This record gives sequence, C-alpha cells and structure tokens, in this order.
Amino acid sequence: MAATASIETRRSWLIATAATAILTFSYGAPLVAAVALKDIAADVGSARSVPALAGSLVWLGSGLGSIGLGWVAERIGFRWTAAFGALVIGFGLAVSARGGGWQLVLGHALFVGLLGSGAINVPLMVYVSRWFDRRRGSALALVASGQYVAGAIWPSVIAFATARWGWRATMIGVGAATAVAIVPIALLCLGPAPEPAAGTVASGSQRARVPVLGLSPAWAFALLCIAGFLCCVPMAMPTGHLVALCSDLGIRPAQGALMLSVLLGCAFLSRQLWGLLSDRVGGLLTILAGSTCQAAALVGFVWIRGEAGLFVVAAAFGLGFSGIIPAYVLTVRELFPAAEATWRVPVWFFTNLCGMAFGGWLAGWLFDRLASYAPAFLAGVALNLANIALIGWMATRQRGGTAARLLDSPRDKGFAVEHRGAEG
Repeated sequence: MAATASIETRRSWLIATAATAILTFSYGAPLVAAVALKDIAADVGSARSVPALAGSLVWLGSGLGSIGLGWVAERIGFRWTAAFGALVIGFGLAVSARGGGWQLVLGHALFVGLLGSGAINVPLMVYVSRWFDRRRGSALALVASGQYVAGAIWPSVIAFATARWGWRATMIGVGAATAVAIVPIALLCLGPAPEPAAGTVASGSQRARVPVLGLSPAWAFALLCIAGFLCCVPMAMPTGHLVALCSDLGIRPAQGALMLSVLLGCAFLSRQLWGLLSDRVGGLLTILAGSTCQAAALVGFVWIRGEAGLFVVAAAFGLGFSGIIPAYVLTVRELFPAAEATWRVPVWFFTNLCGMAFGGWLAGWLFDRLASYAPAFLAGVALNLANIALIGWMATRQRGGTAARLLDSPRDKGFAVEHRGAEG
C-alpha cells in the first residue's frame, strides 16, 4: 500500500510561528490585571478579588467565545476573526482603564475575553493543528508557547510602565500594541488550511459509535473535560497571584514580576521538550507526567517563603505545567475524528478555562478571608491529585485497549497460534 502523502510543508511551520507571535500579544493583554493587581485594587477601592475576578473572566470569556467564534472562523477565515479579536482586545483594555471596578470587570469579561481572546486563542490552536499530521504535538507545543513568551516578556514591561505611568496608561498602551501587532500578522499570514490527505481523516458518522477508551465517546470526552478543569484550577493560582504573594512577603514588585517571567520563560523552554515527548508517547501519558510535576512544584509555594527559594519553585512550576494544555489538544485529536475537532477542542478549552477562571478567583477570595495564599495552594494540590488519579486511570485503559487491538490483529493472532504450537 502506498504511503499517505503528508500535508506538512515549510509553510506549516511559518503558520505555526505566526500563530505563536499572535498569541504572544493576545495572552499578554490580561497580564496587566495580574501584575498591577495591588495597584488596581487600591485605586478602585476594592478587594483583591475584583481585579482577580477581571483576569479570571478573561479565561472564562475566552473559552466560551471560542465555541461560537471558532464556528465563525471556519466560515469566513481565521485571518478575519483573529484581526477582529485583536481590535476588540484593544478596545476592552481601554474600557477597563477608564473607570472603576465594574468597568474593569466588563472590559475584561466581554471585550478582552469573550469577543477578543475568544476569536484568537483556541481557534488558532485548531487552525494550526490542520497544517500538521506527523509532528502535530511539537507544532501545538510551539503555538501554545506564545502564552509563555508573553509571560516571559510582558510582566517586567508592565511592572516598569505601571511604576512610571500608572496602571491605567499601561493598560491602554498594551491594548494598542496588541491591536497594532496582531492585525497585520493575521491578514498577511493566516491563509486557508490545506485539505487533509486522502484516507487520513474519519468522518464523524464513521466514528460515532466507536468506543473511546472502552467508553462511549460522550463519556470519554466528559472525563477529559473534568480532568482539564481539575488541573487548571491549580495552574492559574501562581500565575495570577505570584507578584502579589511576593509583595506580601516583602519582595519588591519588580522582583515579583521577574519571578513571573522566570516561571513563564521556563514554561516556554520546556514546552518544546513536552511536545517532542507527546509525539512519542501520546497525549495522555504526557498529561500525566506534566500534572505530576505541577503538583510537586505547587507544594513548594505552600512552604517556601524566601526570595531565592521562590525563584526555584517558580522555575520548577513552569517546567512542569507547560506541557499539559497542548497534550490535551493532542489527546482530543488522537481519540476523536478530525471532523469533530472544530467543536470538541473549543468545548474542552471552555471547561479548562473555567478551571483557570475559578482558580484565579478562588486564590483571591481565600486570601481576602484568611490573609494567606497557603490555603489556596493546598486546595490546588488536592485538585491536582484528583486530576492525576483520573488521567492515570484513562491512560491505563488506553494502554490496555492498544494491547487488545494488537492481539486482535490477524498478524498477532497468527503469531499467538504459532507460539502456542511451539510451546506444545
């Protein structure tokens, strides 16, 4: 049988690089609320949970918006929805910077999240996955690294600008930079994705009744969504509150911002290694390894209080959690028909981002009541352990199913008969 031609070309990697650049800006926009959290809370006369809620609603709105805007992108083109999203993010940050607490929440939830990031972040992951069929895990890891490039660059820039010009001017400036950078990249680079190679994609009707991990497709997908929520609640806690935590411990805000940059910079570097691993062992085992590393590092945030120790813990957390999200996307593409990716990936991301939103808000809410971040980190560890148990169970079922399929193949059945005959 002739080998199926690959759809991967040099242009595939150009598209992936362009998408990474776009996400570097779209993920940078909500970081103003995280880095300037204490300044915003003091200025608008609110508890820390208000700017934390604004940042969390970006995640929630992004996940919800991607379901509808991903469908729109399929019909009018990803370049147009990405350009639209960039303009709306800029508008949303301007709205957030002009008023008090309710304008901050509205601007982030509706414009930065639902209509802005919802048109860019998740739809781009689906779009890029269609340009690859051999090294999809590595490509998704590269694109998802845009979040951590943003985290390595933006916090220090935002901290400097906030100290010099205030958080309001900084927020408006970041919004303008986002729109100016993303629109030309989207319009020039994001052309139509190639058609899948013949014989490589099963339609939804062909696969509708095929069990997944020995379960119905609906149950298997629901468990993936639950697992995503469980691991993303603790994932959001350090990234949303690390600068504030450092300030509470007497560490200068500039050092706290640098620590966040170290965390997300390490995540960028290690994500490429996680992508290579996922191409070899598959999505579920990569999730299991990354989630275990994330839980171990999260324990460090509970007990360590020194600046040097926190830098080490932040780096370890970044190294651990960075491979989880693209591995989930890869798992969805491995377990379900490609024709269903348009709705399964955004729906999964919505539950994942619900976890991110809940985690960021929960850490702020617990701090406001207990004056400590330790209870929030402990709650995150507990949820992380539940995720490890669920993913471990699913990975066991996947490996068992793979072994069963191999034994059911004609070649292996013949080998088994010969082997039994030789033993007799």
